[in-house]
Amino acid sequence: MSPILESAAGFKFDNVKRNQLLSEKGNAAPRATKTGTTIVGLIFKDGIILGADTRATSGPIVADKNCEKIHYLAPNMYCCGAGTAADTEFTTSMASSQLALHSLNTGREARVATAMTMLKQYLFRYQGHIGAYLVLGGYDVTGPHLYTIHAHGSTDKLPFVTMGSGSLAAMSVFESRWRAGLSREEGIELVKDAIEAGIFNDLGSGSNVDVCVITRNNVEYLRNYVMPNERVEKEQSYKFAPGTTEFIVPKPPATLSGEEEGTAMDVSA
Repeated sequence: MSPILESAAGFKFDNVKRNQLLSEKGNAAPRATKTGTTIVGLIFKDGIILGADTRATSGPIVADKNCEKIHYLAPNMYCCGAGTAADTEFTTSMASSQLALHSLNTGREARVATAMTMLKQYLFRYQGHIGAYLVLGGYDVTGPHLYTIHAHGSTDKLPFVTMGSGSLAAMSVFESRWRAGLSREEGIELVKDAIEAGIFNDLGSGSNVDVCVITRNNVEYLRNYVMPNERVEKEQSYKFAPGTTEFIVPKPPATLSGEEEGTAMDVSA
């Protein structure tokens, strides 16, 4: 067997001893990157509705207030991304090009299960080191499909899903209000409320709400569907005219004579 095939087979745990050695020397063990996002998806009467917030963070800093987290995969499917921004963007871009080639090869519209399998196998190969947590939704010849894909490659197929640091707040809204056969308007309102729950209860999520509605023959991308954090004018003006507050100009200290200066120095000593 060639060295290339030998290295590609099975798992390698070469870094385990390295990390153990680093820890024994007092170095901190490698940690996963802390990210923040709220992404959701649900099945409604006529298809799929995806939703996402628009805040991108870099540690405690808001790097982008209006980034797009709903990525195009194919004409009949879109994908929300949480995790490392570069990983979600380039992973979905790669999958999109592969799906386009697949459709050209077969002469048929790509199925959502094909995209799901492609993404999960790719992410599993890197054992979670590609920080892409995805909510995949689409409509193909077999109907609407909604999947979650974790960075380590596991997947779930559910009627409503949430991911990201604001997922628990969003899930509380879904679990209390989702039902089968929602109308388009009811589904959009539920997705909006779920994303807003993440925005107002998670520091890593914020800014605006993006919504994507996917049906059999149409995709509607509602960019900045709701902007709940718009800055409004303050109720009062806190600007004051110059001279409003009086202040006293301090006088310069008096110059001491030589004898007085020496005495002052003796006292201070």
